[in-house]
Amino acid sequence: MTSEMIDPTVEAPTVPAGPETTRVATRRLSKWTLYSRRFARNKGALAGLAIFVFLVLFAIFGPLIARYDHVELDFLNLSTGPTTEHWFGTNNAGNDLFAQVAVGLQRSLMIAVSVSVGVTIVSALVGTAAAYFGGWTERITLLVIHFMMVIPSFLILAMISNKSGGDWRVIALIMIFVIGWYFPARVIWTLALSLREREYVSAARYMGVRGMRIVLRHLLPNIGSLLVINFTLGVVNAVVAETGLSFLGFGVKIPDVSLGALIGAGSSSLVTSPWLFYFPAAALTLLTVSMALIADGLRDALDPTSAAGGRA
Repeated sequence: MTSEMIDPTVEAPTVPAGPETTRVATRRLSKWTLYSRRFARNKGALAGLAIFVFLVLFAIFGPLIARYDHVELDFLNLSTGPTTEHWFGTNNAGNDLFAQVAVGLQRSLMIAVSVSVGVTIVSALVGTAAAYFGGWTERITLLVIHFMMVIPSFLILAMISNKSGGDWRVIALIMIFVIGWYFPARVIWTLALSLREREYVSAARYMGVRGMRIVLRHLLPNIGSLLVINFTLGVVNAVVAETGLSFLGFGVKIPDVSLGALIGAGSSSLVTSPWLFYFPAAALTLLTVSMALIADGLRDALDPTSAAGGRA
């Protein structure tokens, strides 16, 4: 047996690297490919994405396949339950609930996405600019942010939006500048503080690059993962805020509809006509749950230290 033992001092023969081996060794995956693979490993995130896509398709094509328009009245079916003619039933006035839920989901998505995009842009610019420029710019920005945090912004939003006549575009614009931007801006400011002294930022400053160009070209791209997550969670927050406003009568108003308005109207007849509440509530629940699952998956995919995302 000793004669067959391998001498540890003798190196094992190496296989020469051919073209295929070199190609495999030098091939590198892009960061977006790695992110998508990590996201795809999260089954909850994939389920949330599938639910969200279904809701978007329902909001787009639902009004087209509905047998009635959302403002059309059927006086022969007043407050009737789900039937083959009215799939989600009708309300007390004879409106088709299927069409109303589809249009209401469409309005809520429009408000949520537009608010989340606006909040992400405003908070990113304000937070990074305050962190980079410092001085009076930083002090004034933080003073405004802290002031907005202590005032009852929801009540201010309710009073202002009540004067807008229920126009969802005005409501979305008000939500961006009243309650949406200041908390994400402070989080971004905290993160940008650790980036403004990095070597690449100092090098750009010494080369004479203008301040806002440094903010746009060097600071913002390095907090892109946080901005993506903030955008996703912002959709949830905007939907909840719009629902609360419409439920209290300060949001979207008839003849236009939203999920919050439908839930508010259905809550008064929960015992006699429960379908008026359950269908819009189910759409709202699916929307918020799907966005929460997507945000959780994006956080794990974009965070290289997260063990939940798995190895690339």
